[in-house]
Amino acid sequence: MSWKDCSKPVIPFFALASMVALVPSAVAQEITPPPPSVGTNVPASYFGPFPSQIDRKLVGPVQLLRSGTLDIRTIEIPLYLGHMDDGRNVWYILTDTSDKDNAEALGLNHSGKLHYSNVGRATRSARLNTRAGLVFETGTVDFSPDRKLVPGRGANAFPPRVATPGSIGDADYTPLVRIENAGGHVYNAPVVAFDKTAAQIRSCNKRPNYNLVHDRVARICPKGNGGGTVTIKLTGIFSFAKPSLYMSTEASDPVSRRSTTAPSHRRRASCRSGATTASSAESSGCSSWPTGPRVV
Repeated sequence: MSWKDCSKPVIPFFALASMVALVPSAVAQEITPPPPSVGTNVPASYFGPFPSQIDRKLVGPVQLLRSGTLDIRTIEIPLYLGHMDDGRNVWYILTDTSDKDNAEALGLNHSGKLHYSNVGRATRSARLNTRAGLVFETGTVDFSPDRKLVPGRGANAFPPRVATPGSIGDADYTPLVRIENAGGHVYNAPVVAFDKTAAQIRSCNKRPNYNLVHDRVARICPKGNGGGTVTIKLTGIFSFAKPSLYMSTEASDPVSRRSTTAPSHRRRASCRSGATTASSAESSGCSSWPTGPRVV
């Protein structure tokens, strides 16, 4: 990638991606041990967690987003129901927060640096109501488009000829939410369905309607009065030579990761003018980076 005059930064995209889990590699020295219930008459529920869940340096997988249950490249996590000021339903999930104590209590990723995102319009505001639900001031998402990706011709498959996202946020939408009456902490709260009832989006045991919900949703099972669970599809990567899983929910480019296109992500770029190389641009603060919660 070439870097141009940073007075007009050229940035491919911003992506919001949450790490979920770090999985030990399957080499001879690092084999995930079977649960201690294997070969015994003692049920698995009797035993404690893997040593790595207590100390990440010890043997075993590390689940970073502990609010849900991991399966094969999916995680089932709590589903929350909030509302816009005008009463429209907002179905969302939580993955990261700047509140260390609440991260521990809810099993979220703690990220103190989320405080730095509260600049300009990179976050949106919400308030807790008397029923412990969030009321959002701004930011809506349209899930009705059909996601479409057509590769380029011949050897030039990228960039694609057509890239239509399956969900689009408005100019004010960002998953980063500052809760004004809860210590001013920032949460990563991606929206997975908007302005729909529980009955309309419920797909507990079948393929969901992707014109109603996020393209990363594998199953969604809301309760009648709010809450419930949602199963999110994960992506496999390698992190420090370890296989890992993460979820991607928002990006500024429609090509990226079955994500909601969020134009507000582009406003997170800032730099001093005059940077013309990758190294000088990075030192000036002009770069693109992935942000978001890790799952394992």
